[in-house]
Amino acid sequence: MRRFGAILFSILLAAGAVAVRAQVIYSATARNVSVTAGGIASVFQPDFEGSWVTQNSPVEPCYSNVICVPAAQTSHYPLFGAGAYVDVRLKRWVQFEAEGRWQRWNQYDGIYQDNYLIGPRLPVYRFWKATVYGKALGGFSKMNFGTFYGAPAGHGSFTDLAFGGGMDIKLTKKLSFRAVDVEYQYWPSWSNASLSPYGVSMGFGYKIF
Repeated sequence: MRRFGAILFSILLAAGAVAVRAQVIYSATARNVSVTAGGIASVFQPDFEGSWVTQNSPVEPCYSNVICVPAAQTSHYPLFGAGAYVDVRLKRWVQFEAEGRWQRWNQYDGIYQDNYLIGPRLPVYRFWKATVYGKALGGFSKMNFGTFYGAPAGHGSFTDLAFGGGMDIKLTKKLSFRAVDVEYQYWPSWSNASLSPYGVSMGFGYKIF
């Protein structure tokens, strides 16, 4: 949480410096620089439902007297969460997005996930007051594994690569509606395999400048 806050602060500071420089030296292009911050609500399929297997076999059930690892599995309990994002536009085709998501509701057996991601954002198509975009983000996610045989199973941080896109609709000069944001995540090193959570978000954004 503190690390994500530091990232957002750095982005805002850098964007502000660019905007000030543009206004002082290149006033004709100042309008190209903007920063939008917003909040989102999300629902994600965490790809884990508390199943454990033996370390050397992805299919052999786990027992308490052997070494066990968590196994990826489609969950019947989607995680609901809240998050925040910051979009920084430097030029038409030079944009970045940072997002944090805390998925703490509808937990099954104490399982939850948090995401901290940043990367390029590409405006693909514009029509009416809407902008369709794609994104490719990277960072890390934290996960709590719930319980194993009644005891806390621990938690960890994992590299997270995310790909997706969505649509923002401009409501006013400052306010925008994130009608949909779809995201597929790939955790390349999780347990003895990989994990692939995916989900959808929506929310509102406010253009700071």
